[in-house]
Amino acid sequence: MLAAAEAAPAGPVLDTGDNAWMLVSSAMVLLMTAPGLILFYGGLVRSKNVLSTMMHSLILMSVMSLMWMLFGYSMAFAEGNALFGNPLTYFLLKGVGTAPNPTYAATISHQSFMLFQMMFVIITPALISGAVAERIRFKGYLVFMILWVVVVYYPLCHMVWGPGGLMNWASGGRIPVLDFAGGTVVHVSSGVSALVLALMLGKRMGFPQEPMMPHNVVYTLAGTGLLWFGWFGFNAGSALGVGELATSAFAATHFSSAAAALSWTLLEWKYAGKPSALGTASGMVAGLATITPASGFVTIPASVLIGLAGGAVCYFAVTRLKARFRYDDSLDVFGVHAMGSLTGLLLLGLLASPSVNPAIADTFRRGGQVVSLAGSVGQFFNQVWGVLITALLAGVASFILFKLTDALVGLRVEPEEEDAGLDVTEHGERAYND
Repeated sequence: MLAAAEAAPAGPVLDTGDNAWMLVSSAMVLLMTAPGLILFYGGLVRSKNVLSTMMHSLILMSVMSLMWMLFGYSMAFAEGNALFGNPLTYFLLKGVGTAPNPTYAATISHQSFMLFQMMFVIITPALISGAVAERIRFKGYLVFMILWVVVVYYPLCHMVWGPGGLMNWASGGRIPVLDFAGGTVVHVSSGVSALVLALMLGKRMGFPQEPMMPHNVVYTLAGTGLLWFGWFGFNAGSALGVGELATSAFAATHFSSAAAALSWTLLEWKYAGKPSALGTASGMVAGLATITPASGFVTIPASVLIGLAGGAVCYFAVTRLKARFRYDDSLDVFGVHAMGSLTGLLLLGLLASPSVNPAIADTFRRGGQVVSLAGSVGQFFNQVWGVLITALLAGVASFILFKLTDALVGLRVEPEEEDAGLDVTEHGERAYND
């Protein structure tokens, strides 16, 4: 028996199945950016701006990855305070090895966890780009996004998922906000920042008097399918293993998107007279954004309810709210991502079920007493706090960073450059040369 005890491995042991799923999920989330988001956004703009719009996502695959390696991962996930981690702890990924780190996930490689989280920081600022497409200077865009992830994304990531984070329910945060895969960190933050940028940058020339029709809806539909596929990695991968929770999150993701697509389509049919392919695709993405925070906490019937609500809220945000206030959020980032995830976060507060995720029943403690985070009025208000903190940080920081970036390098292209198209004026190339 002594020999057996001596031979037993000390500490957490890597599970090859869990680790394989995390590597696959990481690749799926990267696919959401390229080619998923690239095609989705690229098809929605005019042909003279398709490459510049695609470049907004493409360049972040490089820049955000290197920043994550340098100090971003450390700021997001190292030990620190309630707002951000120590940027030196994992500087240059020092200490991020192939063995599991039980602080994050006991059965997968620490590097696998780091890679999975890196794919989130790539796509989040890329989402923002849709609000300012067709009129933002590439240099200003890059500077703003570099500053934005440092000031907004890394701290939010730490607050919600990092050890000791302000809103991390699993590690004793003061405000227990349930967010399985990024409703606050990814969608509300990017959507609110997108609205601030769109307002401050100003409308595209001719908006809304001139029609600005998508140049290739087929691109957008192909991108929608890739986003839906990749989102299974985004949400089910957030279970950090291949157990029951991953299956539940996978199912919730699918049924929510299906419900939101139907909700949006029926509303468009009723109010616009005809159901469009673009409307159905928008509803699908709205359902995915809406279920993201709730995917690992709710039953399948609850996910359908969340999807139906998300499709309706996002439809009216894109068609009525935008028209009422006449802001030019080019590709409806705020209306779909912020409003969708806000809906999901709040409904999650009422629908979270310990039968799906037992940890929410007995993990969080306040004053030494166990506090259940199952659906209730109390948890609803915890979710409200999460939304408010996220929106306030993203909105104020984006306003300040816009002013700073505009003063340093400029953010809006000149009118003649906008008229000619950003593909030529910013990148010296054309998508179509025939």
